[in-house]
Amino acid sequence: MPLFWKPYQSETTQFLEELKRRDPTLEARQRQGRALLWDREQDRQAQREYQDARVAQQAYVYQTKS
Repeated sequence: MPLFWKPYQSETTQFLEELKRRDPTLEARQRQGRALLWDREQDRQAQREYQDARVAQQAYVYQTKS
């Protein structure tokens, strides 16, 4: 291994690191945005009710029941 060897970084990785270097609050804002939509407590009772209310689909959807 050469003395001045640098590990490979793709252009995408370099771009993202430069973006984070320019705006240090970027990652914190991304986490806040994710928390708005995804990181929430799940209502287990509502999920159970939705699953219980589902109607089983027949094997071939377009076949009429005769």
